[in-house]
Amino acid sequence: MPQTVLVTGGAGFIGSHTCVELLRSGHEVVVLDDHSNSSPEALERVAKIAGRPVAGTHIADVRDRRSLDAVFAHHPIDAVIHFAAKKAVGESVQIPLTYYDINVSGTIALVSAMHDHGVHRLVFSSSCSVYGDATTVPLTEESPTAPTNPYATTKWTCERILADLCRHLPDLRVLALRYFNPAGAHPTGLLGEDPRGVPNNIMPFLTQIAVGRRAELGVFGNDYPTPDGTGVRDYIHVVDVAEGHRAALDHIDDEPGMRVFNLGTGRGASVLELVRAFEEASGRPIPHRVIERRPGDVAELVADPAKVAEAWGWSARRDLAAMCRDAWNFQQHNPYGYVH
Repeated sequence: MPQTVLVTGGAGFIGSHTCVELLRSGHEVVVLDDHSNSSPEALERVAKIAGRPVAGTHIADVRDRRSLDAVFAHHPIDAVIHFAAKKAVGESVQIPLTYYDINVSGTIALVSAMHDHGVHRLVFSSSCSVYGDATTVPLTEESPTAPTNPYATTKWTCERILADLCRHLPDLRVLALRYFNPAGAHPTGLLGEDPRGVPNNIMPFLTQIAVGRRAELGVFGNDYPTPDGTGVRDYIHVVDVAEGHRAALDHIDDEPGMRVFNLGTGRGASVLELVRAFEEASGRPIPHRVIERRPGDVAELVADPAKVAEAWGWSARRDLAAMCRDAWNFQQHNPYGYVH
């Protein structure tokens, strides 16, 4: 049934793609975003792709209870998808207090506002980074959690808080989605990853090198216990991630309490494999050199997505070549991002 969904961080990379999927599925969408790492232009493009706009846009910090209360008072919210957070591993090592303040305090403020306004359904954007330096891959939802950096610890902390709240608030339903390195862009070329400043994720760094905005890629270490020594990650197309969030909304009432699902492809690619795939997709060389390991990084993170496939029938449908092709398509059409 169509619902009115509040999407925090809805103008961001994953949030904007999720808004498209929700609108196309008949839901009404309300967005809260402070645009600290996003552009209002993304929501204009969401409307172009979906054929209709979001029902409301609120520029605010997710920690601001007054703004949250105003959103819930103004719209008949049925469920919340919570993306609003800081998300860079390396940056979190440098400014850990900021990460705890925004990611954990923001989640608490949001759930508190939900509770006060009688909203009991939450899809929480978690991360594969909660598994830490895994000894065995692929990772199931039952694999041990051992965060190695402040970003991962904030996500793990939020999961623990939400699980405990579900034990004490019987009406609360939470789906925590742990996803593995979203990449790519919308195939229309209208939506993509447009970070502020120096990209913290590898794909926008590659696209900016290919378009001439940056000189070379620094590869953080080549001495990991992986086939070519560089870190291995389960890259997943951002549209697959968005479709996973839409599916979560469809299944949030299947069981009470909190449940955790991995969203991934089950296939890992090293940094150098990704570089080669992007060179093939773009037809451009990507200069790169090995530099020191980045604090908080781990050797390999690859999902076992069997649980979500069995529960919802969801699986990632787009491969690494599609991620590279779509990311390059967005960058070619938007060489400086969402700047007019």
